[in-house]
Amino acid sequence: MIHYIYDGSFDGLLTAVYEAYYRKDNVYDIVPEDNIEENFLVQNIFIPTDGEKSRTVYKSIENKISREALRRIFYVYLSELPKHGIIILKYIQLGFKLGAQVDLNLSNDIVLMMNNIYAKVSRERHGMLGLLRFKELENGIFYGAIEPDYNIIGLIAPHFESRMMNENWIIHDVKRGVGVFYNKKEWVIRNIKPTDSLVMKEEEEEYQELWKQYFKSIAIENKINPKLQKRNMPMRYWKYLVEKL
Repeated sequence: MIHYIYDGSFDGLLTAVYEAYYRKDNVYDIVPEDNIEENFLVQNIFIPTDGEKSRTVYKSIENKISREALRRIFYVYLSELPKHGIIILKYIQLGFKLGAQVDLNLSNDIVLMMNNIYAKVSRERHGMLGLLRFKELENGIFYGAIEPDYNIIGLIAPHFESRMMNENWIIHDVKRGVGVFYNKKEWVIRNIKPTDSLVMKEEEEEYQELWKQYFKSIAIENKINPKLQKRNMPMRYWKYLVEKL
C-alpha cells in the first residue's frame, strides 16, 4: 500500500494530488506527516510542498469542476478526519471526468462522503458563530477560546472581522494550539501560548457575573429541558460559555 505523506498544509495536500495524477501511483491514502503510522505493509512516500504544482491543481479544480468544488474540498481538508486525503483525491479524479455535475452524482460513495463531511464542518462553523464568547483582557484585547471538533478557526474569522472591526481580538483554538490574531486591519493565524497568563479586566469579571445572573433570572424553571439543551448544543461546547449554569 502506498501512502503519500504531506506537510499538513492545504498546498501540501494539493501537491500530493498533483503527484498522484502524474505519477500514476496506486495511492491508498494521503496522510499529514503528524499522523504517520508505522506499518510494514505501507510504503510511505514523502511529497514536498510545491507552490506551482499546488496552484496548477487549484486552477484545474476551479476550471474543470467548479469553485463550489474547491470550497467543499477545503472544508473536507479542514475536517482532519481519517482518510480525508484519499477521499479528496478520488473526488477530484471523479470531478475531472464529470465536471460541475459531480456533486449531483449522489449514488457515488465518494460524493456522499464529501457531502457528509462538508455538512458536518459547515454546521460546526455556523454553530460556533453563536457560541463563541469573548472576554476583555487587562490589556484591552478581546479573547475567545474554543475547542471545535474541526479546524474551523479560519472559517469563522471573517465573520468576526466584520462584526468587531474596531477591536483587537484573538480567537484561540485551545485544542490545536493556534489562534487568529486581529489588529483592526487584518487577521493572521499563528501558534499561541497557553492561557495561564491571561488576566481579565476587573470590570469584565463583574460583567460576566451579571450576565450569569440575568441568564438565571429569565430561565423558566418548569420549562428547563436538559435533554433538549444537550441535543441543540452538545455539552462539549459548554466549557467556554459565560452563561452556563
